[in-house]
Amino acid sequence: MKITASEVNKLRQATGAGMMDCKKALVESEGDFDKAVENLRKKGQKVAANRADRESSEGAVLAKVNASKTAGVIISVNCETDFVAKNDSYIKLANELVSLALSCDTLEDFLGSAFEGMTVAEKLTEQTGVIGEKIEIGGFKTLKAPYVGSYIHAGNKIAALVGLSKTSDNGAEIAKNVAMQVAAMNPIALNEEHVDASVVEKEIEISKEQLRQEGKPEAMLDNIVKGKIKRFYKENTLVNQDFIKDSKVSVATYVKSAGDLVVTGFERIALV
Repeated sequence: MKITASEVNKLRQATGAGMMDCKKALVESEGDFDKAVENLRKKGQKVAANRADRESSEGAVLAKVNASKTAGVIISVNCETDFVAKNDSYIKLANELVSLALSCDTLEDFLGSAFEGMTVAEKLTEQTGVIGEKIEIGGFKTLKAPYVGSYIHAGNKIAALVGLSKTSDNGAEIAKNVAMQVAAMNPIALNEEHVDASVVEKEIEISKEQLRQEGKPEAMLDNIVKGKIKRFYKENTLVNQDFIKDSKVSVATYVKSAGDLVVTGFERIALV
């Protein structure tokens, strides 16, 4: 049967696949549009399988907060090359996906969500076929709080969410500044209580061994290590870090002075 140029163009617009791929899919499906879309998706699945061992270390990391500022999500839509990651259509897809992700609690829910007549997982497979690179969700994190703010670093390589204890007139600015802190300084936990005990134990062991190498008496090690661990918390826990916009105060002090607020949580995703 004869396949018209308009039919090919319609399929191309709907799927983003190449002109010849679209024509071939329509010929194979005898002009059945839905079957042609399915054929292209099957092609995508085949490509995805062939590229399963490829590194998808590039992409776009985006954050979005709901209208009431009480919940946010970060997703990383990963691909193989920076060339694809910077493409306008790729960024558009990532923005559409992060908006959909706002209504999902888990990655599993998100991947199973309906998107353009298929699931998100199927869309990613389809795009793998269309683009010719492995496309996948490299990270998915959510955060809920009385007030949630976000920050996306230029280039869409790092994004962060921050939760505050209550709403405030300047909450947007405070949350964004602290989210910027999270993006830049990559804290391992909110505060001392949230640091895993095994991490602290490892730091103590390392510090003691360093002190022994320096010739410090064994009886003095515990007291010296206390100071080292205090410094470890200051450098690695969010609320104790020096605020990047004013190193004379800690993040906790900045937040409290800006509106008697407390940071309740944070999330961060970065492409590495």
